[in-house]
Amino acid sequence: MALPAPTPAPSGTQFASPVPIIGTQYCAPYPVDLAVVKKVLTISDGNFVVTDVNGTVIFKVKGKFLTIHDRRVLLDGAGNPIVTLRKKIVSAHDRWQVFRGESVEESDLIFTVKRTSVLQLKAKLHVFLANNPKEEVCDFKVEGSWSERSCMIYAGESSSIIAQMHKKATAQSVLIGKDHFSVTVYPNVDYAFIVALIVILDGINSSDGDGE
Repeated sequence: MALPAPTPAPSGTQFASPVPIIGTQYCAPYPVDLAVVKKVLTISDGNFVVTDVNGTVIFKVKGKFLTIHDRRVLLDGAGNPIVTLRKKIVSAHDRWQVFRGESVEESDLIFTVKRTSVLQLKAKLHVFLANNPKEEVCDFKVEGSWSERSCMIYAGESSSIIAQMHKKATAQSVLIGKDHFSVTVYPNVDYAFIVALIVILDGINSSDGDGE
């Protein structure tokens, strides 16, 4: 009996080789499905746990709010810091910077994320790598509805999807105050980078009252 043909991936998502932003170890040659659980009813908002399909914790996110900047740290499953995400204080477009480890030094900058306009009905972010300081053309972009947990991440200004979010709510998750959604990351795309973008999306929209 022949197996059914797999559903074709969206156009342009098949990278022939890894595209590491944070690290090659986070680039898999196959699609990666991650489950994101945001703890809603906590004193320090912005805490996440990210697991694989087997429930193994891959990443954790911890917020640091007793500082001048809104700062969050992406940790691996063992609790080791991978990157630090920091919101710039003076920024009309909600600009965030992502640094290696727990550093906030410019020499450790990996990429910058900013909202394309101050007033937006839908999420629309542009991502600029550290080697693109002029920011004339974005390296990646994020579009969609954060409130519906339905966002797409694209390569540059193209229509090539490299990752997408899906809402995954259960009655139990609502009762215990947790926000569940899943993310599909396409082959050879850095899934730690994708998780970092989701954390920034949450940071931007939490300051907007969790709007779109």
